[in-house]
Amino acid sequence: MVLVSASVCGLRKLLAICEAFVEKHGLTYNVKKSVVMVFEAMGKTQKKVPPIFLNGNALERVYQYKYLGHMLTPDLKDDTDIERERRAVSVRANMLARRFARCSTNVKITLFRAYCTSFYTCNLWVKYSTKSYSALRVQYNNAFRVLMGLPRYCSASGMFAAAQVDCFYATMRKRCGSLVRRLRSSSNSILKLIASRLDCVYVNHCCVVSNGMVQR
Repeated sequence: MVLVSASVCGLRKLLAICEAFVEKHGLTYNVKKSVVMVFEAMGKTQKKVPPIFLNGNALERVYQYKYLGHMLTPDLKDDTDIERERRAVSVRANMLARRFARCSTNVKITLFRAYCTSFYTCNLWVKYSTKSYSALRVQYNNAFRVLMGLPRYCSASGMFAAAQVDCFYATMRKRCGSLVRRLRSSSNSILKLIASRLDCVYVNHCCVVSNGMVQR
């Protein structure tokens, strides 16, 4: 569960409502698993923030948190989450290369598509550096090389074309295009509103990527 407020006072009021609800229903919050993150405003970080209490205990302030598999940081940049995905691709690729080294080419391609092309929450990456994005692309290419036993410096575009596997940019275009399509076809009024907003950074970014352009 996530509570978002523009002020400490507002957050305290939200927590008070939650505390009243759980007390009424005989429940309790796990304070050890509850944390606070203060997002930057206009690039400024609040070093001192009044304590936030839950069940009489001050909540820990964190500067990095994984929520639903996505890494959040106070500056709302996606470099940390991209690095998470880069490491995950590396681990999965090495595991596949070790366990399925003797399998046929078709089996390896199927495994690569299943385990190395998901890029979980990549549709939400809108604020990142060229360095982190390029590092993920290089890891994606190297993962395929390792699994297929190809030379380290062979052509990335050539090897993907020969195997009929989407390259990094094609994979990203499909993921972003899928998000926009699902938002626009959703029956949920909130999601439809987000999809119709021309100033929505996520939808605009996905449209840019799905059209074959890279936005920095």
